[in-house]
Amino acid sequence: MSAASEQASDQLLVANDVFKHFPIKKGILLQREIARVHAVDGVSFDVRHGETLGLVGESGCGKSTLGRCLIRLYTLTGGSITFDGRDISRLSRRDLRPLRRQMQMVFQDPYASLNPRKRVGTIISDPMRINGEGDRRRRKLRVQELLSLVGLNPEHYNRYPHEFSGGQRQRIGVARALALNPKLIVADEPVSALDVSIQAQVVNLLDDLQDELGLTYVFIAHDLSVVRHVSDRIAVMYLGKLVEVSPAEELYRRPVHPYTEALLSAVPIPDPEVVERRERIVLVGDVPSPIAPPSGCRFHPRCRYATEICRTDEPPLLEHGPGHIAACHHPLDVAGEAPAA
Repeated sequence: MSAASEQASDQLLVANDVFKHFPIKKGILLQREIARVHAVDGVSFDVRHGETLGLVGESGCGKSTLGRCLIRLYTLTGGSITFDGRDISRLSRRDLRPLRRQMQMVFQDPYASLNPRKRVGTIISDPMRINGEGDRRRRKLRVQELLSLVGLNPEHYNRYPHEFSGGQRQRIGVARALALNPKLIVADEPVSALDVSIQAQVVNLLDDLQDELGLTYVFIAHDLSVVRHVSDRIAVMYLGKLVEVSPAEELYRRPVHPYTEALLSAVPIPDPEVVERRERIVLVGDVPSPIAPPSGCRFHPRCRYATEICRTDEPPLLEHGPGHIAACHHPLDVAGEAPAA
């Protein structure tokens, strides 16, 4: 087997030049399109079997939209997505249905993602019922097994979501995602709505489940300190585009893109001496509107290294080390010093 074919067989998910634009319409019966929200603009990456890819960026950068595109909750505006060797970009709902069991999602808000009128047993068993798996008795046994697997009491099968805490509800969401033995789980900021004391428990649970069940994760977050502990690789998004992709520890040790550098400078460190020595980079201005993104490099209005070429030419993603790519006209050097302007 050649190196290229071996690499392809190792890829569970491949996103190729993915676009997702939301039209803004106006007029009688909203028939006339006047603009578009460029939520995701030409994103390409791959996710390998058994790995965790962290997807990070500020609120509004398009990471949650991209996550929904990956499992086809949103229809693509352009580009393609290949899952387990099959192009799923243009599949109909009927053709997608057999693949849904292999791609699941854990949503951000554990309060809104569970139906308050349904008991926990029904919520978790619904995917099995819809896919015709087992009879009622076997589904109940499976639900109790899943509740135990995520650290909940199997006897709470008949309780309603409001009887659980936020962390417990997110565990229920994880159990529902595991009901059909998926290969891929997209976790959309699964701990951001939880108390800090509970976040580590849920992150550790996801980590343990990956080892036990051989899962592959796309872990979406805005907190780089959380992503560091779970990710094999990290992809950084800004205003609908990928600006850097790197092995996790390499990214923290040697960021190449100025936006990544700024994000890392905001990560809290529990050491007053380190905090005192570290430069805190404050980005000026607000994130530009995704309706009319800036020309050239999208980060240039807020970048302290920006020059004229940044305003006119969009930088390509170039390699800066093994598995480390970034899109910047003035990449930071190996020592992490400011590039020449």
